[in-house]
Amino acid sequence: MEAPKYPQSIGTERELLEAHIEFCRQTVIYKVTGVTKADGIKRLGPTATSVLGLLRHLTEVEYWWFQDRFTGVPYTDSRSSESEPDGEFVIADGDTVESLIQGYKDACENSRKISLGRSLDDVAVHARPSDNMQPSLRWIYLHLIDETARHAGHLDIYRELLDGAHDGLTFS
Repeated sequence: MEAPKYPQSIGTERELLEAHIEFCRQTVIYKVTGVTKADGIKRLGPTATSVLGLLRHLTEVEYWWFQDRFTGVPYTDSRSSESEPDGEFVIADGDTVESLIQGYKDACENSRKISLGRSLDDVAVHARPSDNMQPSLRWIYLHLIDETARHAGHLDIYRELLDGAHDGLTFS
C-alpha cells in the first residue's frame, strides 16, 4: 500500500475538513497494513492499547460520533459494556487483521454517507454525554481529525516498537 499523500491546503472549509479526515483515516489503514495478528494484539504498555485494539477503537469512534450521536441511530455492535468499559479495544478470536481493517473502512464509509449533503452547522441529535453539549457536524469532523491523528501517532510508535516499521510519514 502506498503512503497517503498529505491533504490539500486550499479549498472550502468543507473540502479541507473532508480532505484532512480522509488523510487521517488512510494513515491509520496504512499503519495497520502488514502487521500480523500476533503483533497486532500485543500490549506494549499498561493499558488495553494495541495496534489492532486502536483500529477497533477508531471503528467504534466513527460509529459513535457519526451514527449514534449525530443521527441518533443506535450503534449496537459496540464491544464496550458496563462490565467491559474498554471493550472497544478487545480483539476477538475470530477477528483477523483483514476483517478489522475492512470493519474500519466500512465505518468510515458509513460516516461519509451520513455526512453527505449535511450542513457543517447541523447539530447532533444526541448530546455529548460528558457535558450535554450538542456538537455540530463541523465539531464532529474536527474531533475525529484530532482523535484519529492522535491514534495514528500511537500506531506509528507501536509499529516501530513491534517490527521496526518506519516510513517517515508525518503530519507536519
